[in-house]
Amino acid sequence: MENWRDNKLAAAILLVPASTWILIFFTLPLAIVWVYSFGQRGPQGQTLLAFSLENYVRAVEWIHLGILWKSIWTAAVATLICFLMGFPLSLGIAFAPARYKNLLLLLVILPFWTNLLIRTYAWIAVLRTRGFLNFGLEWVHARLDGLFSLIGLPDLMGTFEPLALLYNHSAVIIGLVYVALPFLVLPIYATLEKLDRSLMEVSLDLGASQWRTMFSVTIPLAFPGILSGLLLVFILSLGTYLTPVLLGGTDSMMIGNLIAQEFGPARDWPFGSALSFLLLYITFIVLWIRAMVASRSKGVSY
Repeated sequence: MENWRDNKLAAAILLVPASTWILIFFTLPLAIVWVYSFGQRGPQGQTLLAFSLENYVRAVEWIHLGILWKSIWTAAVATLICFLMGFPLSLGIAFAPARYKNLLLLLVILPFWTNLLIRTYAWIAVLRTRGFLNFGLEWVHARLDGLFSLIGLPDLMGTFEPLALLYNHSAVIIGLVYVALPFLVLPIYATLEKLDRSLMEVSLDLGASQWRTMFSVTIPLAFPGILSGLLLVFILSLGTYLTPVLLGGTDSMMIGNLIAQEFGPARDWPFGSALSFLLLYITFIVLWIRAMVASRSKGVSY
């Protein structure tokens, strides 16, 4: 196959459509929002172009930093739960018999075939007061109550009270874990699938236990995939909008909801732009840290 360096004109022509698309529909809108972040809100909600850091100063006020910190904390908790659930799942798929791997991967990506809005409404049906989960708990409560009645303890269970599982912060974390889990499983699986398994066999042959092999060999070798998956989940959870709106309560506002509010009902596009770029700067910092960790890990051998 011909090297593109030998025919730079053809390569440039092929790059023109994609480059034009990125410039018009990504770079230019992003640049406009960046300019707006230094503007001012007019008396009727219009955007007045100016060069002022007032919006950024306002963005780091305690009330907004509290929402940002809550978003970071929520994203971190969701990322941790995704890792605790996703790593064993990725490990199981990677080491499963070949005839089952495609089926297991299909089950992981199956939620992507359904719209996120529909999947989130499905969680409302599961978590609400008269939802499927509370119906199941009520059925178990009734069976246990009947069992205790048979042995002469009719009032031991008391009256069933449905759990408040919806419209709170816990419901938001459940929704975030459900949405983001495949984004953690797939990168880790891709890394585990390419591992040299003879290294793990050597570790076991030399007397290391399964757990010692896991923490001393498997996890260090899979670290690039783990880091990529954690980064994807954290960024997706940090900027989420739909899940807190539908599953969260009045105290579940996250930075994505605040940005949407500024661009929507508040009609304060300059401040919303500043909040958006504050979130973007945090994302850049996380990506920079990931690049630094990756560059240092290249010189480490396990």
